[in-house]
Order: sequence, then C-alpha cells, then structure tokens
Amino acid sequence: MKYSPWKFEETFVMDFLVEAKYGFRRHLLFLIFFFFLMYSARFWHWYSGMYQYYVLFFVYAVLITMVYINIYVLVPRFFFKTKYVTYLVLLVLMGVVGLNFIGYGFRLFFEDFRVKNIIRESERGGVYEGILMCIPIILTTTTIKLLQKWINDSKRINELSNLTLNMELNELRNQINPHFLFNMLNNVKALIRTDPEKASVVIVKLSEFLRYQLYENSEEKTLLTSEIDFLSNFLNLEKIRRDHFSFDIQIHMDRRTVNSIFIPPNLFTTFVENAVKHSIDISGRESYVKTEISIENKQLYFLCINSRSADYIISDKKNSGLGLANITRRLELLYGDAFELQIESGDKEYIVNLKIPV
Repeated sequence: MKYSPWKFEETFVMDFLVEAKYGFRRHLLFLIFFFFLMYSARFWHWYSGMYQYYVLFFVYAVLITMVYINIYVLVPRFFFKTKYVTYLVLLVLMGVVGLNFIGYGFRLFFEDFRVKNIIRESERGGVYEGILMCIPIILTTTTIKLLQKWINDSKRINELSNLTLNMELNELRNQINPHFLFNMLNNVKALIRTDPEKASVVIVKLSEFLRYQLYENSEEKTLLTSEIDFLSNFLNLEKIRRDHFSFDIQIHMDRRTVNSIFIPPNLFTTFVENAVKHSIDISGRESYVKTEISIENKQLYFLCINSRSADYIISDKKNSGLGLANITRRLELLYGDAFELQIESGDKEYIVNLKIPV
C-alpha cells in the first residue's frame, strides 16, 4: 500500500501530538518555543547586567508554571468535565495571581537593578507585553489538549467498533456451533419419545438461548438480568447434553438492583464457555461450574469456578486463547484501567475473577 507524503505528514503530526513516546520531545519543543517568544519581549531589557537574564528567567518560570497548571490541572479537572464557568474563573484568577506575583518579585528582587533612565510606563508596557504573550499560549495549549483528547477518544471508539464487529462475526460463526445444536436437537428428538414434558422445557430454553444471541447481542448494553438468564439457559442446555454435570449461579443482590443494571452483552459468556470446556471429565467423575455475581461500592464482581481434570486436554486451544484475548482487549477498551481481571489455573479448579464499574 502506498502513502502520499501529505498523508504521511498528517499521520506523523497526529502521532506527535498524542503518542507517549513523543512526550519528551513535545515538551522540549514547547519550552524552547516559549522561551524564544519571551526572549523577543522588551521587559527584561529594562534591567542592567546579568539581572536582565534573571528577570527573563523569573518571568519565564512563573508563566510556564501557569501554562502547565492549566494543562494538567484546570483543563482535565474542569474543562474536560464541562465545568466551563469554573474553568474560566480559575483561569482568570490564576492570571491575576501570577501577574501580581511577578510584580511583587520585581519590586522585591530587581528594583535596585532597574535602569534609571527608563520611563516606568515603558517598563510596565514591556512587562504587559510579556504577560500578554502568555494568553495565546494558554489558549493554544488548551486547544491542543482538547485535540489530544478528541484523537484518543476517536481511536478508542474506532478500535472498539472494529473489535465489536469482529467479535460479533466470530460469534455468529463459532458461538452457536452446528455440533452443539446438532446434539441438542438429537436430545430433543429422544426426549420427545421418552419424556415429552422435558423435551418441551428444552425447546423453550433453546429458543430463549437463540433469541438472546440474535437480538440482544447486537445492542450496546443489555440488562444484567438478561445476561444472567442467558448464562442459565446455556448451562442448563449443557447439563442436559452431559451426564454428571452440575452448575450453580448465585446472585448476591436484590432483584430490583439486577433489573436496573446495564452491561455490555456477552461480557461473561467467554468465561463461562471456557469453564464448560475445562470442566469436561473423560473419566465420568462429577464436574461442575459455579458462578457468583455481586455488587459493592458501584463495582460489579463476577466469579466463575469450574472443576478440571488433569487427564483432559482442550482440543481447541487456539480458539480458546483467542476468545480470552478478545474479551480482555474488549474490557480494556470499555473500561480502560478501571477493571480488574484475575485468572487462576490450578490442578483441580479454574478460577476467573472480574471486577468492573457499573
């Protein structure tokens, strides 16, 4: 694939503004540019000898401090959180305090070194000239921070959309695999002859299982109770399909809370599917899958434990690992650093602990 010079230059500029690897060079370039901007002002020429440069660096240090307070305190804590009036008030207040601090520093440290034949009004005008240079710099840095946030948010949205699309395509191909449905339909066929009532229950659960996959899986958010029902139907179908298999789903919250919480669909499905795969015991011993869901301090806790046999080897390790990689990446895109995922693989049990904000 060929890239035009303009396209390459545009990409590099955006990466330079956003990527962490360019952080030091970004700040160094800005500090040098700001220094030469202050150097072109007149105020520091009103002092004699080396004190010219002391005045220059004093004003430079105060103004650059104000700029970085704006970048790392005022903008992220107020402007990005739509507290625009508070941001503007604090910005003006910071400017007034900074201006008075500079004036106080001039009188305290540099008054005796001012050139006597310089008219005070001219000196004051030179000082204001240096101060006013800081205004467009602060506005520019605010704009750059806003641009950085927009670029990062756009990247995350695009990456999440692409990942979600790929996951949905993979789920359509793999999650309801033909072999599973074939076995379930054979079980229903046999149950119709021996236990028609049980066969009817299986058909209802299978229809609910498919309905969730076809409809709710395409939504951005789904009710927690729908996700729990889906997991229950999935495990119930697995219990019918396999002998010596049991499961337990414990919900440590009231029904009202369960019915009011929304989460991304199929957030727990991959973990439960892996639990079912790992729990298979070819020796015929009892196998199990246990899940617990609770909420504490606006954090949702999901625990999944399954038995495992040392003699059983997952035949589809590639797809199993890919599923965990996809769900981990999806969690990163959805919650950033706000989630915790711990997986423990022991000789007798496989344990997944997940915590997400709600």
